[in-house]
Amino acid sequence: MRAVVVTQYGVLPVVEHVPEPEVAAGGVVLQVEATGLCRSDWHGWMGHDPDIVLPHVPGHELAGTIAAVGEGVDGWQVGDRVTTPFICACGTCEQCLSGNQQVCPNQLQPGFNYWGSFAEYVALPYASVNLVRLPDDLSFDTAAGLGCRFATSFRAIRQVGRVVAGERVAIFGCGGVGLSAVMIAAALGAEVVAIDTNPDALELARSYGASQVLQASPTTVDDLRDLGGAHVTMDALGSNDIVQQALLALRPRGRHLQVGLLPSGVQLDVSRLIGQELEWLGSHGMPAHAYPEMLNLVATGNLSPADLITRTIPLAETPTALAALTNNTPPGITIIRPTE
Repeated sequence: MRAVVVTQYGVLPVVEHVPEPEVAAGGVVLQVEATGLCRSDWHGWMGHDPDIVLPHVPGHELAGTIAAVGEGVDGWQVGDRVTTPFICACGTCEQCLSGNQQVCPNQLQPGFNYWGSFAEYVALPYASVNLVRLPDDLSFDTAAGLGCRFATSFRAIRQVGRVVAGERVAIFGCGGVGLSAVMIAAALGAEVVAIDTNPDALELARSYGASQVLQASPTTVDDLRDLGGAHVTMDALGSNDIVQQALLALRPRGRHLQVGLLPSGVQLDVSRLIGQELEWLGSHGMPAHAYPEMLNLVATGNLSPADLITRTIPLAETPTALAALTNNTPPGITIIRPTE
């Protein structure tokens, strides 16, 4: 099969022919119809993830059709249209049995722990607990965009952040995660303020439901405070500077959602956290069993994740697109079609 192969961190990967993955007991092999290009893939390519062993194939947001079914997998067959969370949970540990597969200590992540979906085929372990059946009218492109950024934002905003109608939610960073969060928070009836340096991203945020947009600047905190402060803030990019701004912009007893990765760490004003009774909340993906609520909202038109897709590219263009994330994160979601 063809795959994007990383042989050195930070060095442009290449598309090569490599062996197809073998199906394992309890798992399946998927023919990848669509896979998302995510900033987490860039972090892995740069060497920020200790689980990655070179050579490596990135990619963790995916959708496709089952090409092979392993021993012991019931209820699934070749040809089924599926997607999966980027966290493939074991299904048997304490966290999984309590419904919290997103923090499974035995989790495997395609594109990080093992070769991922920037390829024509990818293996998925623990199929019985991680596969999500796709509605016939949901495209592979849209389904791939759900797997990390949209599902992560959905759980972060709705379940972890507990956003309700009438609250002011400030979203810092309008890449795929941030724009997904804008759309979801607006659908819940929140007053959404989107912050970014990219005017094009802010225009998209407005079209997805942001009631106000702010060009990121040294006065961003003052601008948010002039609005009355935020009940909820979210760092959708991963920046120490953004974290500080987000905490300063919160109203007393506000909640901060950390979704963007912080490989260089962060410095917190703990005195402010204590004195204002602020909450710092981490959110990491969403388990497969929680997908039906999100998919139902998509089916009814309350959420339109397909609108977030701003670019589709073939596998051959993926290395350059991955490297380009060093300079900026393009607005919206980029989808790769490995079969093209």
